[in-house]
Amino acid sequence: MLSFRRGLYRWLRIAVIVGAVGLAYFAVQREISAQNGPFPQPQDESSSPIFTTGHRTIGDAIAEFFDYRPQAVQPIQFPHKVHIANGLQCVMCHAGVDRGPDARIPSVKFCMTCHRVIAKDNPEIKKLAAYYNKGQDVPWQRVYGFVPEAHVFFNHAPHIRAGVACSKCHGDMTKQTVAVRAVNLTMGFCVDCHQQHGASVDCVTCHY
Repeated sequence: MLSFRRGLYRWLRIAVIVGAVGLAYFAVQREISAQNGPFPQPQDESSSPIFTTGHRTIGDAIAEFFDYRPQAVQPIQFPHKVHIANGLQCVMCHAGVDRGPDARIPSVKFCMTCHRVIAKDNPEIKKLAAYYNKGQDVPWQRVYGFVPEAHVFFNHAPHIRAGVACSKCHGDMTKQTVAVRAVNLTMGFCVDCHQQHGASVDCVTCHY
């Protein structure tokens, strides 16, 4: 019995040490992600044509394993609820979302169509105008998405055609300012939704 307790305490100490190391990596990863966005950047394979690691750092690997992604920090605080309150619909800005896989982000030129006149003295609109004047699009950070290793291909159009509300995955945008990740898009979440709507749960439906 004594040897069992000693063995248990030893394993507990190891678990604590491993946990502390993991938390340290998360802290470092959080700082890196704040600069590079919440999704891993593509590997530069030019230096190693034979073999490259799956992740830049151990921290990246741990973060992906535990599905840890900090909220994206946007260059402009875009208020969704204000635009929706003024009668704009999702498809008006995210053109093509009902016809293709991507919910496209409007260009700075599109935004300035209205904001040349509307709220032009607002500090955030001034930031928008600065990008426009430099001929640059706003470097928005992705809020949703899947890591490459998941091999998931999400197509918005069939979901829109099936009557799935945008809020199902994106949350209630009438109450959001800057978009946040309101739902954790795990396999369980997607499979449950497919079963509720009578959609296929075959692997090739999402993984192809």
